[in-house]
Amino acid sequence: MARATSLRTPENYWTAAILLTAGLTLARFVALFRTPLELYPDEAQYWLWSRTLDFGYYSKPPMVAWAIWATTHLGGDAEAYVRLSAPLFQAGATLAVFAIGRKLYGGPAALAAAALYALMPAVQLSGLVVATDAPLMCFLGLTLLAYISLQSASGGRRLALAAGFGAALGLAFLSKYAALYAVIGVALHLALSREARRAWSTPAAALAAATFIAVLTPNLIWNAQHGFATLRHTASNAAWGEQAAPNPLNMARFFVSQFGVFGPIPFGVLLAGLVLAARRRSLPREDLLLLCFVIPPIVIVSLQAMLSRANANWSGASYLPGAVLAAAWLIRWRARRWLTAAVAFQALVAALVLLVLVQPRAADALGGSNSLKRLRGWSQTARLVTDRARVEEGAGLSAVAVNNRFLYYTLAYYGRDYFQAPGAPPLVYWLLTGKPANQAEASAPLEARRGARVLGVAYEGWYREAMMGDFSRVLGREIASVSLDRKHQRHIEMFVGQGFQPQPRDPLSGLPRRP
Repeated sequence: MARATSLRTPENYWTAAILLTAGLTLARFVALFRTPLELYPDEAQYWLWSRTLDFGYYSKPPMVAWAIWATTHLGGDAEAYVRLSAPLFQAGATLAVFAIGRKLYGGPAALAAAALYALMPAVQLSGLVVATDAPLMCFLGLTLLAYISLQSASGGRRLALAAGFGAALGLAFLSKYAALYAVIGVALHLALSREARRAWSTPAAALAAATFIAVLTPNLIWNAQHGFATLRHTASNAAWGEQAAPNPLNMARFFVSQFGVFGPIPFGVLLAGLVLAARRRSLPREDLLLLCFVIPPIVIVSLQAMLSRANANWSGASYLPGAVLAAAWLIRWRARRWLTAAVAFQALVAALVLLVLVQPRAADALGGSNSLKRLRGWSQTARLVTDRARVEEGAGLSAVAVNNRFLYYTLAYYGRDYFQAPGAPPLVYWLLTGKPANQAEASAPLEARRGARVLGVAYEGWYREAMMGDFSRVLGREIASVSLDRKHQRHIEMFVGQGFQPQPRDPLSGLPRRP
Protein backbone atom coordinates (compact mmCIF):
# COMPACT_ATOMS: atom_id res chain seq x y z
CA MET A 1 0.00 0.00 0.00
CA ALA A 2 2.84 2.36 0.84
CA ARG A 3 4.41 1.64 -2.56
CA ALA A 4 1.18 2.46 -4.42
CA THR A 5 0.88 5.74 -2.54
CA SER A 6 4.46 6.72 -3.31
CA LEU A 7 3.80 6.41 -7.01
CA ARG A 8 1.41 9.35 -6.71
CA THR A 9 3.87 11.86 -5.29
CA PRO A 10 4.17 15.27 -7.00
CA GLU A 11 7.65 14.35 -8.24
CA ASN A 12 6.32 11.27 -10.02
CA TYR A 13 3.55 13.24 -11.69
CA TRP A 14 6.17 15.66 -12.96
CA THR A 15 8.28 12.74 -14.16
CA ALA A 16 5.30 11.29 -16.03
CA ALA A 17 4.57 14.67 -17.65
CA ILE A 18 8.18 15.09 -18.73
CA LEU A 19 8.29 11.55 -20.17
CA LEU A 20 5.02 12.16 -22.05
CA THR A 21 6.34 15.43 -23.46
CA ALA A 22 9.76 14.02 -24.33
CA GLY A 23 8.26 10.96 -26.01
CA LEU A 24 5.90 12.97 -28.20
CA THR A 25 8.61 15.51 -29.05
CA LEU A 26 11.00 12.74 -30.07
CA ALA A 27 8.30 11.14 -32.23
CA ARG A 28 7.70 14.49 -33.92
CA PHE A 29 11.42 14.97 -34.52
CA VAL A 30 11.64 11.54 -36.16
CA ALA A 31 8.62 12.32 -38.34
CA LEU A 32 10.05 15.69 -39.42
CA PHE A 33 13.36 14.15 -40.46
CA ARG A 34 11.73 11.25 -42.31
CA THR A 35 8.79 12.90 -44.07
CA PRO A 36 8.93 13.25 -47.85
CA LEU A 37 6.36 16.06 -47.69
CA GLU A 38 7.69 19.47 -48.68
CA LEU A 39 7.20 22.87 -47.12
CA TYR A 40 3.74 24.41 -47.28
CA PRO A 41 3.98 27.77 -49.11
CA ASP A 42 3.43 29.72 -45.87
CA GLU A 43 6.33 27.82 -44.30
CA ALA A 44 8.52 28.78 -47.25
CA GLN A 45 7.38 32.36 -46.76
CA TYR A 46 8.46 32.35 -43.11
CA TRP A 47 11.80 30.82 -44.13
CA LEU A 48 12.39 33.68 -46.57
CA TRP A 49 11.54 36.20 -43.86
CA SER A 50 14.11 34.54 -41.59
CA ARG A 51 16.89 35.36 -44.06
CA THR A 52 16.49 39.02 -43.02
CA LEU A 53 15.77 39.39 -39.32
CA ASP A 54 13.47 42.24 -38.40
CA PHE A 55 11.03 43.26 -35.66
CA GLY A 56 8.02 42.69 -37.90
CA TYR A 57 6.81 41.41 -41.25
CA TYR A 58 3.93 42.17 -43.58
CA SER A 59 1.38 39.67 -42.29
CA LYS A 60 2.80 38.29 -39.01
CA PRO A 61 4.82 39.37 -35.98
CA PRO A 62 8.48 38.30 -36.00
CA MET A 63 8.67 35.29 -33.66
CA VAL A 64 8.19 32.61 -36.33
CA ALA A 65 10.97 34.08 -38.48
CA TRP A 66 13.29 34.40 -35.47
CA ALA A 67 12.67 30.75 -34.57
CA ILE A 68 13.45 29.57 -38.12
CA TRP A 69 16.62 31.67 -38.16
CA ALA A 70 17.76 29.94 -34.96
CA THR A 71 16.99 26.37 -36.05
CA THR A 72 18.38 26.74 -39.59
CA HIS A 73 21.59 28.25 -38.23
CA LEU A 74 21.79 25.14 -36.09
CA GLY A 75 21.36 22.55 -38.83
CA GLY A 76 20.93 24.15 -42.25
CA ASP A 77 18.01 24.97 -44.53
CA ALA A 78 16.52 21.49 -44.96
CA GLU A 79 12.77 21.23 -44.32
CA ALA A 80 13.21 19.47 -40.96
CA TYR A 81 15.32 22.30 -39.56
CA VAL A 82 12.91 24.92 -40.88
CA ARG A 83 10.16 23.19 -38.86
CA LEU A 84 12.26 22.19 -35.84
CA SER A 85 11.00 24.93 -33.50
CA ALA A 86 7.36 23.76 -33.75
CA PRO A 87 7.70 20.59 -31.62
CA LEU A 88 9.95 22.47 -29.18
CA PHE A 89 7.39 25.22 -28.64
CA GLN A 90 4.62 22.63 -28.19
CA ALA A 91 6.77 20.78 -25.67
CA GLY A 92 7.02 24.00 -23.68
CA ALA A 93 3.27 24.51 -23.94
CA THR A 94 2.57 20.96 -22.72
CA LEU A 95 4.75 21.41 -19.63
CA ALA A 96 3.04 24.76 -18.99
CA VAL A 97 -0.33 22.96 -19.13
CA PHE A 98 0.88 20.47 -16.54
CA ALA A 99 2.19 23.22 -14.25
CA ILE A 100 -1.09 25.14 -14.50
CA GLY A 101 -3.18 22.04 -13.83
CA ARG A 102 -1.03 21.02 -10.87
CA LYS A 103 -1.26 24.47 -9.29
CA LEU A 104 -5.04 24.65 -9.71
CA TYR A 105 -6.23 21.05 -9.34
CA GLY A 106 -3.37 18.77 -8.29
CA GLY A 107 -1.25 16.10 -9.93
CA PRO A 108 -3.85 13.71 -11.44
CA ALA A 109 -5.76 16.49 -13.21
CA ALA A 110 -2.50 18.09 -14.32
CA LEU A 111 -1.22 14.90 -15.94
CA ALA A 112 -4.59 14.31 -17.63
CA ALA A 113 -4.58 17.90 -18.91
CA ALA A 114 -1.06 17.51 -20.31
CA ALA A 115 -2.13 14.34 -22.13
CA LEU A 116 -5.31 15.92 -23.53
CA TYR A 117 -3.42 18.98 -24.72
CA ALA A 118 -0.37 17.20 -26.12
CA LEU A 119 -2.58 14.76 -28.07
CA MET A 120 -5.13 17.37 -29.20
CA PRO A 121 -5.70 17.09 -32.99
CA ALA A 122 -4.92 20.77 -33.60
CA VAL A 123 -1.75 20.50 -31.53
CA GLN A 124 -0.56 17.55 -33.65
CA LEU A 125 -0.58 19.74 -36.75
CA SER A 126 0.82 22.74 -34.91
CA GLY A 127 3.70 20.64 -33.59
CA LEU A 128 4.71 19.48 -37.08
CA VAL A 129 4.50 22.62 -39.22
CA VAL A 130 6.28 25.89 -38.61
CA ALA A 131 3.68 28.60 -38.08
CA THR A 132 2.58 31.16 -35.51
CA ASP A 133 0.35 28.91 -33.39
CA ALA A 134 3.05 26.85 -31.64
CA PRO A 135 5.01 29.82 -30.20
CA LEU A 136 1.71 31.50 -29.33
CA MET A 137 0.61 28.47 -27.30
CA CYS A 138 3.96 28.24 -25.53
CA PHE A 139 4.03 31.88 -24.45
CA LEU A 140 0.30 31.97 -23.63
CA GLY A 141 0.92 28.99 -21.37
CA LEU A 142 3.72 30.84 -19.57
CA THR A 143 1.53 33.97 -19.36
CA LEU A 144 -1.33 32.05 -17.76
CA LEU A 145 1.03 30.21 -15.41
CA ALA A 146 2.55 33.49 -14.20
CA TYR A 147 -0.91 35.03 -13.77
CA ILE A 148 -2.16 32.08 -11.71
CA SER A 149 1.00 31.91 -9.61
CA LEU A 150 0.75 35.61 -8.84
CA GLN A 151 -2.66 35.07 -7.20
CA SER A 152 -0.99 33.58 -4.11
CA ALA A 153 2.37 35.42 -4.21
CA SER A 154 3.62 38.35 -2.18
CA GLY A 155 6.64 40.60 -1.80
CA GLY A 156 9.55 40.11 -4.16
CA ARG A 157 8.09 36.95 -5.65
CA ARG A 158 4.97 38.87 -6.67
CA LEU A 159 7.10 41.43 -8.48
CA ALA A 160 9.14 38.73 -10.20
CA LEU A 161 5.98 36.97 -11.37
CA ALA A 162 4.51 40.28 -12.57
CA ALA A 163 7.61 40.92 -14.67
CA GLY A 164 7.45 37.36 -16.00
CA PHE A 165 3.77 37.82 -16.83
CA GLY A 166 4.48 40.98 -18.80
CA ALA A 167 7.42 39.44 -20.65
CA ALA A 168 5.53 36.25 -21.56
CA LEU A 169 2.51 38.24 -22.75
CA GLY A 170 4.78 40.43 -24.86
CA LEU A 171 6.42 37.37 -26.43
CA ALA A 172 2.95 35.94 -27.12
CA PHE A 173 2.07 39.13 -29.03
CA LEU A 174 5.35 38.84 -30.94
CA SER A 175 4.16 35.36 -31.95
CA LYS A 176 0.60 36.19 -33.01
CA TYR A 177 -1.75 39.06 -32.27
CA ALA A 178 -4.36 36.53 -31.13
CA ALA A 179 -2.57 36.95 -27.79
CA LEU A 180 -5.11 39.73 -27.35
CA TYR A 181 -7.46 37.02 -26.06
CA ALA A 182 -5.20 36.67 -23.00
CA VAL A 183 -5.66 40.37 -22.27
CA ILE A 184 -9.43 39.93 -22.59
CA GLY A 185 -9.26 36.91 -20.27
CA VAL A 186 -7.30 38.81 -17.62
CA ALA A 187 -9.63 41.80 -17.82
CA LEU A 188 -12.69 39.56 -17.52
CA HIS A 189 -11.26 37.68 -14.56
CA LEU A 190 -10.28 40.87 -12.76
CA ALA A 191 -13.77 42.23 -13.33
CA LEU A 192 -15.43 39.09 -11.88
CA SER A 193 -13.03 38.19 -9.05
CA ARG A 194 -12.33 40.43 -6.06
CA GLU A 195 -9.55 38.05 -4.98
CA ALA A 196 -7.85 38.48 -8.34
CA ARG A 197 -7.93 42.25 -8.02
CA ARG A 198 -6.44 42.07 -4.53
CA ALA A 199 -3.53 39.97 -5.80
CA TRP A 200 -2.26 42.86 -7.92
CA SER A 201 -0.45 45.59 -6.05
CA THR A 202 0.21 48.89 -7.82
CA PRO A 203 3.98 48.19 -8.16
CA ALA A 204 3.25 44.70 -9.58
CA ALA A 205 0.76 46.04 -12.12
CA ALA A 206 3.16 48.82 -13.15
CA LEU A 207 6.05 46.38 -13.54
CA ALA A 208 3.95 43.97 -15.60
CA ALA A 209 2.81 46.79 -17.89
CA ALA A 210 6.33 48.18 -18.25
CA THR A 211 7.80 44.78 -19.10
CA PHE A 212 5.06 44.07 -21.61
CA ILE A 213 5.55 47.43 -23.31
CA ALA A 214 9.33 47.00 -23.39
CA VAL A 215 9.03 43.63 -25.15
CA LEU A 216 6.39 44.77 -27.64
CA THR A 217 7.66 48.27 -28.45
CA PRO A 218 10.17 47.28 -31.18
CA ASN A 219 7.36 45.60 -33.12
CA LEU A 220 5.11 48.63 -32.67
CA ILE A 221 7.89 50.89 -33.96
CA TRP A 222 8.36 48.60 -36.97
CA ASN A 223 4.64 48.75 -37.70
CA ALA A 224 4.64 52.53 -37.44
CA GLN A 225 7.55 52.69 -39.91
CA HIS A 226 5.73 50.37 -42.35
CA GLY A 227 2.26 51.86 -42.31
CA PHE A 228 1.06 49.41 -39.63
CA ALA A 229 1.21 46.65 -42.24
CA THR A 230 0.85 43.70 -39.85
CA LEU A 231 -1.98 45.32 -37.93
CA ARG A 232 -3.80 46.19 -41.15
CA HIS A 233 -3.36 42.65 -42.48
CA THR A 234 -4.67 41.18 -39.22
CA ALA A 235 -7.69 43.50 -39.34
CA SER A 236 -8.36 42.67 -42.99
CA ASN A 237 -8.47 38.95 -42.12
CA ALA A 238 -11.49 39.69 -39.96
CA ALA A 239 -13.25 41.33 -42.93
CA TRP A 240 -16.29 42.25 -40.83
CA GLY A 241 -19.07 43.71 -42.89
CA GLU A 242 -18.00 42.16 -46.21
CA GLN A 243 -20.81 39.63 -46.04
CA ALA A 244 -24.21 40.83 -47.21
CA ALA A 245 -25.93 39.55 -44.07
CA PRO A 246 -25.02 37.52 -40.98
CA ASN A 247 -24.72 33.82 -41.79
CA PRO A 248 -25.62 31.57 -38.83
CA LEU A 249 -24.69 28.53 -40.92
CA ASN A 250 -21.06 29.69 -41.07
CA MET A 251 -21.08 30.06 -37.31
CA ALA A 252 -22.52 26.56 -36.92
CA ARG A 253 -19.80 25.14 -39.19
CA PHE A 254 -17.10 26.84 -37.15
CA PHE A 255 -18.60 25.60 -33.90
CA VAL A 256 -18.79 22.02 -35.17
CA SER A 257 -15.17 22.28 -36.34
CA GLN A 258 -14.11 22.80 -32.73
CA PHE A 259 -14.99 19.17 -31.98
CA GLY A 260 -12.41 18.25 -34.61
CA VAL A 261 -9.56 20.56 -33.62
CA PHE A 262 -10.07 20.31 -29.85
CA GLY A 263 -11.12 16.67 -29.73
CA PRO A 264 -14.74 15.50 -29.60
CA ILE A 265 -14.77 14.30 -25.99
CA PRO A 266 -12.86 17.23 -24.38
CA PHE A 267 -14.92 19.81 -26.26
CA GLY A 268 -18.11 17.97 -25.34
CA VAL A 269 -16.96 17.97 -21.71
CA LEU A 270 -16.49 21.73 -21.84
CA LEU A 271 -20.01 22.22 -23.18
CA ALA A 272 -21.49 19.85 -20.57
CA GLY A 273 -19.58 21.60 -17.79
CA LEU A 274 -20.91 24.98 -18.90
CA VAL A 275 -24.47 23.66 -18.83
CA LEU A 276 -23.98 22.26 -15.31
CA ALA A 277 -22.42 25.50 -14.10
CA ALA A 278 -25.33 27.50 -15.51
CA ARG A 279 -27.81 25.29 -13.70
CA ARG A 280 -25.97 25.48 -10.39
CA ARG A 281 -25.20 29.18 -10.80
CA SER A 282 -21.87 28.72 -9.05
CA LEU A 283 -18.31 28.01 -10.02
CA PRO A 284 -15.18 27.18 -8.03
CA ARG A 285 -12.72 30.03 -8.36
CA GLU A 286 -10.28 27.87 -10.36
CA ASP A 287 -13.00 27.06 -12.90
CA LEU A 288 -14.01 30.71 -13.16
CA LEU A 289 -10.41 31.72 -13.85
CA LEU A 290 -9.97 29.26 -16.69
CA LEU A 291 -13.37 29.97 -18.22
CA CYS A 292 -12.39 33.63 -18.51
CA PHE A 293 -9.66 32.48 -20.89
CA VAL A 294 -11.63 29.71 -22.65
CA ILE A 295 -14.90 31.43 -23.53
CA PRO A 296 -13.84 34.73 -25.20
CA PRO A 297 -11.89 33.19 -28.14
CA ILE A 298 -14.69 30.74 -28.94
CA VAL A 299 -17.48 33.33 -28.67
CA ILE A 300 -15.63 36.08 -30.55
CA VAL A 301 -14.50 33.83 -33.39
CA SER A 302 -17.99 32.30 -33.63
CA LEU A 303 -19.35 35.82 -34.18
CA GLN A 304 -16.56 36.43 -36.67
CA ALA A 305 -17.61 33.30 -38.55
CA MET A 306 -21.21 34.50 -38.68
CA LEU A 307 -20.32 38.03 -39.83
CA SER A 308 -17.57 37.10 -42.27
CA ARG A 309 -15.36 34.00 -42.12
CA ALA A 310 -13.19 32.14 -39.63
CA ASN A 311 -10.71 29.29 -39.74
CA ALA A 312 -11.06 26.49 -37.21
CA ASN A 313 -7.74 27.32 -35.52
CA TRP A 314 -8.57 30.98 -34.90
CA SER A 315 -9.90 30.01 -31.47
CA GLY A 316 -6.54 28.44 -30.62
CA ALA A 317 -6.06 30.64 -27.55
CA SER A 318 -8.74 28.51 -25.85
CA TYR A 319 -6.99 25.17 -26.37
CA LEU A 320 -4.55 25.34 -23.49
CA PRO A 321 -6.87 26.52 -20.68
CA GLY A 322 -9.63 24.38 -22.18
CA ALA A 323 -7.54 21.22 -21.87
CA VAL A 324 -6.87 21.95 -18.20
CA LEU A 325 -10.52 22.61 -17.48
CA ALA A 326 -11.79 19.54 -19.36
CA ALA A 327 -9.33 17.30 -17.51
CA ALA A 328 -10.25 18.82 -14.14
CA TRP A 329 -13.95 18.28 -14.75
CA LEU A 330 -13.46 14.67 -15.85
CA ILE A 331 -11.43 13.99 -12.70
CA ARG A 332 -13.99 15.76 -10.52
CA TRP A 333 -16.86 13.82 -12.07
CA ARG A 334 -14.88 10.58 -11.63
CA ALA A 335 -15.46 9.91 -15.31
CA ARG A 336 -12.40 7.73 -15.72
CA ARG A 337 -13.79 5.83 -18.68
CA TRP A 338 -14.50 9.05 -20.56
CA LEU A 339 -11.04 10.36 -19.73
CA THR A 340 -9.44 7.12 -20.89
CA ALA A 341 -11.53 7.19 -24.07
CA ALA A 342 -10.55 10.81 -24.74
CA VAL A 343 -6.85 10.14 -24.32
CA ALA A 344 -7.01 6.92 -26.33
CA PHE A 345 -8.93 8.52 -29.21
CA GLN A 346 -6.60 11.50 -29.39
CA ALA A 347 -3.55 9.24 -29.18
CA LEU A 348 -4.93 7.30 -32.15
CA VAL A 349 -5.39 10.53 -34.10
CA ALA A 350 -1.84 11.60 -33.17
CA ALA A 351 -0.45 8.28 -34.38
CA LEU A 352 -2.38 8.62 -37.65
CA VAL A 353 -1.01 12.13 -38.22
CA LEU A 354 2.55 10.91 -37.66
CA LEU A 355 1.94 7.95 -39.98
CA VAL A 356 0.65 10.23 -42.75
CA LEU A 357 3.64 12.52 -42.33
CA VAL A 358 6.11 9.66 -42.68
CA GLN A 359 4.06 7.67 -45.23
CA PRO A 360 1.83 10.08 -47.20
CA ARG A 361 0.53 7.15 -49.26
CA ALA A 362 -1.54 6.25 -46.20
CA ALA A 363 -3.51 9.46 -46.73
CA ASP A 364 -3.87 8.63 -50.42
CA ALA A 365 -5.25 5.20 -49.51
CA LEU A 366 -7.75 6.81 -47.14
CA GLY A 367 -8.88 9.34 -49.75
CA GLY A 368 -7.10 12.27 -48.13
CA SER A 369 -4.62 13.11 -50.88
CA ASN A 370 -6.33 16.43 -51.57
CA SER A 371 -5.29 17.68 -48.13
CA LEU A 372 -1.63 17.07 -48.97
CA LYS A 373 -1.44 18.56 -52.47
CA ARG A 374 0.09 21.83 -51.24
CA LEU A 375 2.87 19.88 -49.53
CA ARG A 376 3.97 18.11 -52.70
CA GLY A 377 5.72 18.85 -55.96
CA TRP A 378 7.25 22.23 -55.16
CA SER A 379 10.86 21.15 -55.66
CA GLN A 380 9.94 19.70 -59.05
CA THR A 381 8.02 22.87 -59.92
CA ALA A 382 11.07 24.96 -59.00
CA ARG A 383 13.28 22.70 -61.13
CA LEU A 384 11.06 23.27 -64.18
CA VAL A 385 11.33 27.03 -63.74
CA THR A 386 15.06 27.17 -63.03
CA ASP A 387 15.85 24.79 -65.90
CA ARG A 388 13.96 27.08 -68.29
CA ALA A 389 15.68 30.11 -66.77
CA ARG A 390 19.10 28.56 -67.39
CA VAL A 391 18.18 27.99 -71.05
CA GLU A 392 17.09 31.63 -71.44
CA GLU A 393 20.14 33.05 -69.69
CA GLY A 394 22.19 32.72 -72.86
CA ALA A 395 20.08 35.39 -74.53
CA GLY A 396 20.08 37.54 -71.41
CA LEU A 397 17.45 37.39 -68.69
CA SER A 398 16.62 40.40 -66.56
CA ALA A 399 14.23 38.68 -64.10
CA VAL A 400 12.03 35.67 -63.37
CA ALA A 401 8.53 36.96 -62.63
CA VAL A 402 5.66 35.01 -61.06
CA ASN A 403 2.04 35.98 -60.45
CA ASN A 404 1.19 33.91 -57.38
CA ARG A 405 2.26 34.22 -53.73
CA PHE A 406 2.56 30.46 -53.17
CA LEU A 407 4.72 30.10 -56.26
CA TYR A 408 6.93 33.04 -55.28
CA TYR A 409 7.81 31.70 -51.84
CA THR A 410 8.26 28.08 -52.86
CA LEU A 411 10.52 29.13 -55.74
CA ALA A 412 12.51 31.26 -53.31
CA TYR A 413 13.03 28.20 -51.10
CA TYR A 414 13.32 25.29 -53.54
CA GLY A 415 15.11 27.38 -56.15
CA ARG A 416 17.45 29.01 -53.62
CA ASP A 417 20.60 27.45 -55.06
CA TYR A 418 19.82 29.03 -58.42
CA PHE A 419 18.53 32.44 -57.34
CA GLN A 420 21.27 32.95 -54.74
CA ALA A 421 24.05 32.20 -57.25
CA PRO A 422 26.15 35.17 -58.41
CA GLY A 423 24.74 36.75 -61.55
CA ALA A 424 21.40 34.94 -61.39
CA PRO A 425 18.32 36.93 -62.45
CA PRO A 426 16.21 38.08 -59.50
CA LEU A 427 12.93 36.45 -58.56
CA VAL A 428 10.23 39.11 -58.74
CA TYR A 429 6.45 39.40 -58.51
CA TRP A 430 4.19 40.66 -61.30
CA LEU A 431 1.49 42.95 -59.87
CA LEU A 432 -2.01 42.61 -61.25
CA THR A 433 -3.20 46.04 -60.12
CA GLY A 434 0.11 47.81 -59.61
CA LYS A 435 -0.61 48.00 -55.87
CA PRO A 436 1.10 45.51 -53.49
CA ALA A 437 -1.28 43.22 -51.63
CA ASN A 438 1.25 41.07 -49.75
CA GLN A 439 4.89 41.17 -48.68
CA ALA A 440 6.17 39.44 -51.79
CA GLU A 441 4.53 42.07 -53.99
CA ALA A 442 5.80 44.86 -51.77
CA SER A 443 9.40 43.65 -51.45
CA ALA A 444 10.10 42.34 -54.98
CA PRO A 445 7.75 43.89 -57.55
CA LEU A 446 8.49 43.58 -61.24
CA GLU A 447 9.57 47.05 -62.34
CA ALA A 448 10.44 48.56 -65.71
CA ARG A 449 14.17 48.45 -64.96
CA ARG A 450 13.90 44.65 -64.68
CA GLY A 451 11.57 44.25 -67.64
CA ALA A 452 13.87 44.04 -70.68
CA ARG A 453 13.65 40.25 -71.01
CA VAL A 454 11.64 38.39 -68.39
CA LEU A 455 10.80 34.75 -67.86
CA GLY A 456 7.16 34.97 -66.86
CA VAL A 457 5.54 32.14 -64.89
CA ALA A 458 1.75 32.03 -64.53
CA TYR A 459 0.43 29.69 -61.84
CA GLU A 460 -2.44 27.45 -62.98
CA GLY A 461 -3.12 29.91 -65.80
CA TRP A 462 -4.17 32.69 -63.40
CA TYR A 463 -4.24 36.07 -65.13
CA ARG A 464 -1.88 34.83 -67.82
CA GLU A 465 -3.46 37.00 -70.51
CA ALA A 466 -3.20 40.09 -68.31
CA MET A 467 0.38 39.20 -67.41
CA MET A 468 1.42 38.68 -71.03
CA GLY A 469 -0.42 41.86 -71.97
CA ASP A 470 2.08 43.88 -69.94
CA PHE A 471 4.88 43.01 -72.42
CA SER A 472 5.39 44.43 -75.90
CA ARG A 473 6.40 41.00 -77.18
CA VAL A 474 5.76 37.45 -75.90
CA LEU A 475 7.46 34.32 -77.20
CA GLY A 476 8.31 30.76 -76.21
CA ARG A 477 5.04 29.91 -74.46
CA GLU A 478 5.17 26.57 -72.66
CA ILE A 479 2.77 24.71 -70.38
CA ALA A 480 4.37 22.36 -67.84
CA SER A 481 2.76 20.02 -65.33
CA VAL A 482 3.82 18.36 -62.09
CA SER A 483 2.05 15.22 -60.86
CA LEU A 484 1.16 15.53 -57.17
CA ASP A 485 -0.64 12.20 -56.78
CA ARG A 486 -2.87 9.99 -58.88
CA LYS A 487 -5.63 12.62 -59.02
CA HIS A 488 -3.96 16.01 -58.81
CA GLN A 489 -1.54 17.96 -60.95
CA ARG A 490 0.00 21.42 -60.77
CA HIS A 491 0.19 23.42 -63.98
CA ILE A 492 2.40 26.40 -64.77
CA GLU A 493 2.65 28.40 -67.97
CA MET A 494 6.01 29.91 -68.86
CA PHE A 495 6.87 32.47 -71.51
CA VAL A 496 9.52 35.06 -72.31
CA GLY A 497 8.25 38.62 -72.15
CA GLN A 498 10.16 41.51 -73.68
CA GLY A 499 9.66 45.20 -73.06
CA PHE A 500 7.68 45.32 -69.81
CA GLN A 501 5.03 48.04 -70.04
CA PRO A 502 2.41 47.62 -67.29
CA GLN A 503 -1.09 48.51 -68.39
CA PRO A 504 -3.37 50.65 -66.21
CA ARG A 505 -5.89 48.52 -64.33
CA ASP A 506 -8.61 49.08 -61.82
CA PRO A 507 -7.03 48.68 -58.32
CA LEU A 508 -9.97 46.62 -57.05
CA SER A 509 -10.96 44.36 -59.94
CA GLY A 510 -7.64 44.18 -61.79
CA LEU A 511 -9.50 44.75 -65.09
CA PRO A 512 -8.01 47.11 -67.69
CA ARG A 513 -9.17 50.68 -67.37
CA ARG A 514 -11.15 52.03 -70.26
CA PRO A 515 -9.54 54.95 -72.05
